[in-house]
Amino acid sequence: MSVETRKPIVVVAGPTGSGKSALALALAERFRGAIVNADSQQVYRELFVLTQRPSPEDEARAPHFLYGVLPAAERCSAGRWLCLALQAIAEIRGEGRLPLVVGGTGLYLKALMEGIAEVPPIPPKTVAAARDLRGRIGNAAFRAELARLDPEGAARIAEKDSQRLVRAYAVRRATGVCLSEWHRRERSRARARPDRFLVLALDPPRDQLDRRLDLRFDAMMAEGALAEARALDRLGLDPTLPAVKAVGVRELLEHLAGRATLEEAVAKAKRATRQFAKRQRTWLRNQVAGARTFGSFGETAIDEASRAVAAFLAV
Repeated sequence: MSVETRKPIVVVAGPTGSGKSALALALAERFRGAIVNADSQQVYRELFVLTQRPSPEDEARAPHFLYGVLPAAERCSAGRWLCLALQAIAEIRGEGRLPLVVGGTGLYLKALMEGIAEVPPIPPKTVAAARDLRGRIGNAAFRAELARLDPEGAARIAEKDSQRLVRAYAVRRATGVCLSEWHRRERSRARARPDRFLVLALDPPRDQLDRRLDLRFDAMMAEGALAEARALDRLGLDPTLPAVKAVGVRELLEHLAGRATLEEAVAKAKRATRQFAKRQRTWLRNQVAGARTFGSFGETAIDEASRAVAAFLAV
């Protein structure tokens, strides 16, 4: 398939707080685009303040998709997100608009750009058994158990990432094939993708981003983050659900449970947010080849990105 016949998609990536939403909105207005969310927490309707979802005013400036579309009681995997995203992209193109996929969830972006392994459905009882085992022995021992079955998979997953550890373990138990092997099979199909991608990566200086994140969390608290966490807590959800484990959410829930003062919870949430941003930066630098990187906030990045998009669309 030639470059001329492949349809363009612009991806706006970067760590949390780097200005992705503002950049995407400016590009959507300049290039008649529509925005597709690729943030694993912004899909949950109960998390508005704590995930800094686009405001109603921003959503009125350009079409937005996949924000607040799932209840916190559900789990959104990369496969489920990809299905929703492809539907949104088709709708956007049907309206003659440019798809702008925006977010910092690396697995989602990788699924979109490289495809995703078509793993057979895993029986719920296998997943439940894996979660139960992890809960009984802890993440470190569970990761060691996964390493016995899938050394490559265990090496790629952080000890704290319980969701991915459980997924890899359950896949190996249910199918007899490691998750990494399923991914290799997907890549080996070597079929031409029907899309071509321009990746715009925001990567501002770390000290500037850290200060920005701290100020942003203070603003979130002023906007009602604690009340939002309290409303989520009242739902009595499974504590392993992604929405409950979101950065900022879990620290405020500790306060509401009486295990931390509000000051301690806010400090822990700020620290966790900075650490999360660092992991996102590392992923982008190591996993996304050929990205156009911008090291600043605001109008400078918008102008530079606009020129890159114009050149990309002119091909």
